[in-house]
Amino acid sequence: MLDASISRRRFLGTTAAVASAALMGASAPKKRIALIGTVDRTMSHTQHFLDRFLVGFGWNGEWARSRVDLVSVYIDQFPKEDLAKAQTKKFGARLYPTLEEALTLGGEKLGVDGVVVIGEHGNYPRNDQGQTLYPRYSWFKRIVGVFEKSGRAVPVFNDKHLSTVWSECAEMVADSKRLGFPFLAGSSLPVTWRLPSIDMPLDTPLSQSVCVAYGGVDSYDFHGLETAQCMSERRAGGEVGIARVRGARDEKIWEPLERSESTLRLFLSALSRSHNLPVENGYPTDPISLDWAKRVFKSGYAYFIEHRDGFKTSLFMLPIRDFNYAGLNSKTGEVVSTQMYLPMPGQGATTANFFNPLVRHIEEMVISGKVPYPVERTLLTSGMTLAGVQSLHRGGAVVETPEMAVKYSAFPESAFQRT
Repeated sequence: MLDASISRRRFLGTTAAVASAALMGASAPKKRIALIGTVDRTMSHTQHFLDRFLVGFGWNGEWARSRVDLVSVYIDQFPKEDLAKAQTKKFGARLYPTLEEALTLGGEKLGVDGVVVIGEHGNYPRNDQGQTLYPRYSWFKRIVGVFEKSGRAVPVFNDKHLSTVWSECAEMVADSKRLGFPFLAGSSLPVTWRLPSIDMPLDTPLSQSVCVAYGGVDSYDFHGLETAQCMSERRAGGEVGIARVRGARDEKIWEPLERSESTLRLFLSALSRSHNLPVENGYPTDPISLDWAKRVFKSGYAYFIEHRDGFKTSLFMLPIRDFNYAGLNSKTGEVVSTQMYLPMPGQGATTANFFNPLVRHIEEMVISGKVPYPVERTLLTSGMTLAGVQSLHRGGAVVETPEMAVKYSAFPESAFQRT
């Protein structure tokens, strides 16, 4: 808890002062950040973020150096292929032995203007549902402890979902509200480029969203749910939370498509946006249809999510290699579809440049004190993931989620990259 002499007003006042100072002019010194990561090896998430802050990245046709200074780093694990020691030495960021020292720069109180937490990859235990128990929640609580001890709080970014326990996810968001610091979380899917580059107009009368994507349980399904939710949240009335989730595997994933013409229509629309459909002799064997999908996709899993207002989200995870969205306008009958573009290394790309827009948003949050989208989106997609995994673990049983009544409104401007 906060010391009695430190009030929430003091926290908020300090945070506002930091944000105001950023607007005083280009001559102001760069904000300083700390990066807290699990492991830094080639193609790990920590590597993608750390190198962009230290080396820079391509932005709007130029090589852009980071607008903030990465001055301190804490890495939890050091395998033989570690990159952190060499990179921090080369670019002048100090590697600290503890999380707290990275935040305080070895002193007694907070010494940075922002914190980036990358709790992904590395050797960590799994729970009985197969979820990797990354230390995102425990690290966040330790960061909050430094804030409380220091009497001030700074912006925090948390990579991907918040935790594997709903109460911990909710507590992280509550702590950010209590101490009044900007909290940004999630992955690159909502902010990367889109093919075509379209948005869902705010207050669209959407009735349903479908995402067709790929990857493993609890790691990539979160990406697919973010793909859908960054569009779904823009529907008329805003987001109101979810009521229940059901997971399905293999042949059982097709049953909802056989029952619902509208869900099937969206599924086929999203699938038609894919650039990685299974082929034979260089081309799909037949036109895309439900029967074709049953033949060529021998395995997969799905989540069927009912929101508290009757809206529906369906996620199909299949052996393709991209993230594709389709949504139904209930008033006009129009289908809006697009692909969230991820130029993955090994698929015609050498670097994962979809991290560029996300790093740019982190910089902007640290500089301005404002987030590009509500953290409630990540809270809810974290909950969707947890419930979906739980349903799969229970053999496809429906998981009721009364605790996930997360209400929020999308920001007027979407944060995806357009150039």
